[in-house]
Amino acid sequence: MKWCRVEAQAGPCYGIVGDSSIELVEGSPFETWRKSGQSLPLESARLLVPVIPPVFYAIGSNYRGHVLKMAEAAAREPVFYERPRVGYRANNALLAHGGAIVKPADSSDKFQYEAELVAVIGKSGRNMSRQQAQDSIFGYTIGNDVSERVWQKNDQTNIRAKNCDTFKPMGPWIIQGGDPAQMRTLVRLNGETVHDFPTGDMLFDAAEVILEISKYNTLFPGDVVWLGTDDKPRNMKPGDDIEIEITGIGILKNHIVAA
Repeated sequence: MKWCRVEAQAGPCYGIVGDSSIELVEGSPFETWRKSGQSLPLESARLLVPVIPPVFYAIGSNYRGHVLKMAEAAAREPVFYERPRVGYRANNALLAHGGAIVKPADSSDKFQYEAELVAVIGKSGRNMSRQQAQDSIFGYTIGNDVSERVWQKNDQTNIRAKNCDTFKPMGPWIIQGGDPAQMRTLVRLNGETVHDFPTGDMLFDAAEVILEISKYNTLFPGDVVWLGTDDKPRNMKPGDDIEIEITGIGILKNHIVAA
């Protein structure tokens, strides 16, 4: 099943995505819900961020190729972590499919995308076993962890580098029942395919990352866990279109504009 959030006549609501329409529901897929009997054409619907997370987790350095290539570009030795390196992102940075990513006026040309699989939590849990962690996953969506690398290198926090408004596109919807081991991630910049990698080829898979978080934090339905990217991203500039496809989920597309 595909779940989305969409702008309806009465305001934002959840819906079930079909081939050509969205069935609107009353309630939430994370609590209780029922079909409202109303629908919207998929082609003209205004999709919103598929969930507003209570807590927004993200892991870095989770693909071998990304670690190696980013270290090479920085002329340093690669560092592989022994446990998931989890941090936070800010909800204010979330942006829906089709929305404009705003490049700040004082940002450098090292303004980059990161194509990421996102696990959406469906069950609360603390101190989970691996199986409990796996069972806690409601579904998956797509994220673009937009990053300003000069700020990331020089600031003690990621408040600018990764958490500016519009820096976290997510969507277009959540799919249930997907298997990351069967997925591929493709990145297209202005229509050119610049990356193509196995989505599941992670150093720490979704269940392992969730298990690690749950040692110290209670996870709640609707929380999201972004799972890192592979390869070395390219720079983006105003006027560019960035498209991230994860097979079995869909395509997240956004346009870059100047502040």
